[in-house]
Amino acid sequence: MTAFLLKRFLQALVVLFLVSIIVFALLHQLPGGPARAILGPKGTPQQIQDFNHQQGYDRSLPTQYGMYLKRLLTGDLGDSYKLNSPVFELLKQRLPKTLLLTVLSTALAVVIAVPLGLLQAVRRGKASDYALTGLAFLLYATPVFFLGLVMIIVFAQVLPVLPAEAPQGESIGDLLGDFTGLVLPVVTMAFGIVAMFSRYMRSAVLDNLTEDYVRTAMAKGQSSRRVLVRHVLRNALIPLATLLGLYLPTLFSGALVVESMFNYPGMGLLFWNAAQGSDFPVLLGVTLVVGIATVVGSLLTDILYAVLDPRIRSVA
Repeated sequence: MTAFLLKRFLQALVVLFLVSIIVFALLHQLPGGPARAILGPKGTPQQIQDFNHQQGYDRSLPTQYGMYLKRLLTGDLGDSYKLNSPVFELLKQRLPKTLLLTVLSTALAVVIAVPLGLLQAVRRGKASDYALTGLAFLLYATPVFFLGLVMIIVFAQVLPVLPAEAPQGESIGDLLGDFTGLVLPVVTMAFGIVAMFSRYMRSAVLDNLTEDYVRTAMAKGQSSRRVLVRHVLRNALIPLATLLGLYLPTLFSGALVVESMFNYPGMGLLFWNAAQGSDFPVLLGVTLVVGIATVVGSLLTDILYAVLDPRIRSVA
């Protein structure tokens, strides 16, 4: 297990190094260069020259990348010239809030999708299977912004039982203190995830139901419920664990839409506002964080994969 974890960790470091190179390359693809993008169209040639010299953009690319990497390792992601604040501080304030929204919505989606997938697989070809499959396809085809609008109209206007705006606050405790405000954003994100997770769960359960170990367990006199819970469910969770790790970029894109709709003070809303204001340091900082989160998610997926299926550790 130690060798497996070490190998995956080293692979993650290599990917993170490549991510830093890509973000560095994006920095140099900004319209007119980093100086023009930050100083704006009113920046004079002298100001641009001074900025390039101060930031080291007048040096060779390898030297610039070395300076960029050094700043990254010290937590220096540049400054937001729109908000007049270090990008690192902005991300440090917003990232936990986006993680809260993502974790709550993903947990809710898994709690709903796993039983639904099991039920669909067990009742394959029955009316309930067709009904749930149709509902899953409907949810999967529905854009997040449309689903959010429906939620706001129904539960905040027609049935005014929930607020249309997410809770505001500087800390996680402030957000959890107004939990009713979290319901609509969390449910909106979760419904889109449920559709895909339930379909994967259904397929995984159906594949495992045809395996020899299921027939052997049934032949030994174990009940169908026991076989499903103790054997089939464990193996069926393996592809779902993989999907969870690889779904992180999609989760962020969903968070971006949901946060902008419900005015949720997370990283997605920060990215949306930065895009509207052409605040490139913030955009690149968020891009870097999402890239790192994706790599870390893949690493955690590999670890969870190995825990669920010990055979993987022996061949990895």
